[in-house]
Amino acid sequence: MRRVCLTLPTHRACTGTIAAIAEEAAYGARQFGAEVHLLILDSSPAPVLAEHREAVAALPVSPGVTVHHLDDDEQRTFLREVLDRSGGDSASADRLLELMLPSHVSYGACTNRAFLIAQALGCTSVHRRDSDSRYQYVEDEPVFPLHQELTYLGQRADDVRKSATRSKLPPGSGERRVAVAGGSFVGEMSVDVAEIRHLDPDTYGELVGLSLPGSYPEIWRKHLIDASFRGAGTASFDGDRTALAPISPTQVDMCNIGFDHELYSRVPLPPAPDTIGTDYFLLHLAHNAQLPGLRHNRHIVNFHTEERRTDAGFLAYQVRFAKFLLATAYLNTVYARTTAAGDALLDAEGHIRASVVAGFVRDSVDLDRTEPVHRLDVIEGAYRRLGSRYTTVADTLADRRPRLLDEARDDMADFAHLMDHWEALARASAEAGLAVTG
Repeated sequence: MRRVCLTLPTHRACTGTIAAIAEEAAYGARQFGAEVHLLILDSSPAPVLAEHREAVAALPVSPGVTVHHLDDDEQRTFLREVLDRSGGDSASADRLLELMLPSHVSYGACTNRAFLIAQALGCTSVHRRDSDSRYQYVEDEPVFPLHQELTYLGQRADDVRKSATRSKLPPGSGERRVAVAGGSFVGEMSVDVAEIRHLDPDTYGELVGLSLPGSYPEIWRKHLIDASFRGAGTASFDGDRTALAPISPTQVDMCNIGFDHELYSRVPLPPAPDTIGTDYFLLHLAHNAQLPGLRHNRHIVNFHTEERRTDAGFLAYQVRFAKFLLATAYLNTVYARTTAAGDALLDAEGHIRASVVAGFVRDSVDLDRTEPVHRLDVIEGAYRRLGSRYTTVADTLADRRPRLLDEARDDMADFAHLMDHWEALARASAEAGLAVTG
C-alpha cells in the first residue's frame, strides 16, 4: 500500500486547520487507498499546544489515517536518535540538532523535520499545508489539493502525460518521475506587503525587486514584481486544470505543495531562522534541473492570522521579509549556477546530484560583501521612506545591521553543512522508524 505524509507545521493556534487537514487525510485514504500519515509538528506555546492536543483527540477515526502530533520535545527525541544512528562526533550532532530544531521560527527547518519523519514512516511523498490556510469549497465539498498530488507525484512523466490538461515537458524528460506537484492560493497576499504596495508602489517595487536576479530584463522584472506574492488572485475553483512541466517557483505556494521522496531524501531546505521564502529552494532546484512537475488549480485559501496584525507580529514579519531579501543575494548566485547546469544536476537515473548542489551553496558563502551591504542600505531606506510604523522596522534593521549581514552569510554556511550530512540523516531516519505517535 502506498504510504504518504500529509504535514502541518505550526507554532500558533490553528484548531480549525487541524480539523480541515484531517478531512483531507481521510479523503486521500478513501479515494486513493493510500495509507496517510497526518503529521502535525507543533512548536506552539503550552496553552496553544494543549488546545491542539484536545483538537487532535477529538478527530474522528478514519480508516487508513494515522495521526502523529509531536511537540518540540518529541521531535527532539526523534532527531537525537537519528543523529546517533548517522554517526559523527557530538559537536557536529549538536550543531545539526540546532539547524533541525532551532529556537527561532524556521520555515525550512520545520519542513526538513517533516522530510526526515516521513522517511522514518516509510512514506514516498510529503504534502505540506500551513496553519494560515483553508480549502476552497464547491457545492459544499472541499477542494483538496491532495487529489492531484497523489494522482501525479512519483509517476513516470510519459505515463501521465495524456491525463494532464496540457503538457510541456523538456525533450528527453519523459522517463523521469514527477518530483513536485503544487498549486497556489487565493485570498490575501502570501507575504504581508499589501499595505506597502498601497502606500508607495515605487517603494514596493524597489523592495520586491530585490528578490529577483539583477540580470532579468526590465520588462520581465516589472511583470514579476506585479505578480509576486499574489498567487492566483481571487478566482474560484471551476474545474480541474493541470499542467505537466517543470514548475516555476512563482506559480505555486509552499502551503499547497507535494514532494516526491527521491527529491527531499537527497537535498534539504535552508534552515535559515526568521527568514521567509528560503523554503522554496527545492522548487528552484527541481525547476532548474528540468524535473517534471505538476501544476494544478486546486488553490488554497490564504489568510493572515491575527498575530501578524499586532505590533510585535508586524515587526517580526517585516524583519523576516528583510532577511529574505538579504538571503537572495546568496541564493540567486546558487540559482544562477543550477540554471546553467540544467539537467547536468542529475545523475544517470535522473536524481539530483546533491554533492554538486552543496558545492554551489558552499561557494556562495564567499560572495563579496558589497552586494548584501547595498541591499541592506536599500531595504532600510525604503522602510524609512514609508514612515509611520515602518520607521520602527528601519530602526530595528539599523540596530541589527552587523548581525543581519553576518547571519545572511552564516545561514548559507549552515545550509552547506546540513547538506553534507543530509543523505546520512535520511538513511538513519529510515532505519530508526518513528517510536513516538502522539
